[in-house]
Amino acid sequence: MKNIVVAFFLIFTLTNCTDSGVENNPYLGDIAVYHTVYLNNSTSINLQFVGGYIVEPGGYKGIVVYRGTSDLYYAFDLACPNSPLGDCSKMTVDGLNMICSCDDSKYALALGGAPQSGTRYGAKEYRVVNNGQTLLITNF
Repeated sequence: MKNIVVAFFLIFTLTNCTDSGVENNPYLGDIAVYHTVYLNNSTSINLQFVGGYIVEPGGYKGIVVYRGTSDLYYAFDLACPNSPLGDCSKMTVDGLNMICSCDDSKYALALGGAPQSGTRYGAKEYRVVNNGQTLLITNF
């Protein structure tokens, strides 16, 4: 009986230790991000409603913070995820999408930065911790 339990545990462990399928982006590696957004600050007024966004310093080319629901916020780097860093590799925001000027690719804010134009990598996302009146944006 003990051998059966050990064998089951071993098989379970080996079958669950697979690659997550997340492919590393060769253009955007890890960069230290630790930024606080104060929601009661006048510069953050657009985050008071769902669908609102602001642009903050940090990351590679700046960070867009987007309010997805009443208590869920997203933060994405404005560096184009499918282009080497350069002059044209900063995305702009049109309200619903981030748009890369290098190749006109689009990334949906409300869909977690998912590519909307068949590109390989989605927008680089950062963790957002909502502490009530502040948002902590970090990548660790």
